[in-house]
Amino acid sequence: MLNYIWAFMVLIGIIVAAFTGQMDAVSTGILDSSKEAVSLCILMLGVVGMWTGVMKIAEQTGLVRQLTKLLAPVLRLLFPRIADNEEVMGYIAVNVIANLLGLGWAATPSGIKAMKALKEDDSDSANDEMCMLMVINISSLQLIPINMIAYRMQYGSVHPGAILIPGLIATGISTLVGVGYGYVKCRKNRSRN
Repeated sequence: MLNYIWAFMVLIGIIVAAFTGQMDAVSTGILDSSKEAVSLCILMLGVVGMWTGVMKIAEQTGLVRQLTKLLAPVLRLLFPRIADNEEVMGYIAVNVIANLLGLGWAATPSGIKAMKALKEDDSDSANDEMCMLMVINISSLQLIPINMIAYRMQYGSVHPGAILIPGLIATGISTLVGVGYGYVKCRKNRSRN
C-alpha cells in the first residue's frame, strides 16, 4: 500500500511540475537527491562498519556478557516467562544493548534470532514476549543516537552531537510509555489464561 502512496505522490508532483513549467526543477531535484543519497550511503557505510566492529569486539571481550548481567533484572521483569532461557535472554540483551548505542542495524540480527526463539508454535500470531520485544525495538531508548549524529554531520550541522540530551529524553519517554503499556497488556493476557 505504501508503494502506491509514494508512486501516486511522485506522479502528482511530476504532473504539477509539467503543468507549471517546472520540469527542470524536477530533473535538478532528482539528480541532487541521487548525489546526496550516494554520499549519505558512503558515510553510513563507514559508521555501520565501525560500530558493528565495536559490537563484535565488545562481544569477544566479554563486555556484552557483563552488560547482559547488568540488564538481567530488568529483562526478567519484562520477560518473566522466558527468564530462565539464557540463549533467548542473551539475544534480547544484545538487541537492547545495540539499540542503546544507537546501532539499529547491529540490533537487527539479534532481534530476528530472539523473535525466532520466542515463536512458540506454527501460528501467525505474536505472543506477549514477541510484542514486548517489538515495543522495545520500536521505542528504541538510545544513549548515543549514532544515525542522527551521522545525518547531522552529513548535512553540515555545526553541533551534530547537540541532539544527545533531547534524543535521550524523547526515546526515554517513548520507551517508558511503550513498555508500561506492553507490561499492563501482558499482565492482563496472563490473568485471562
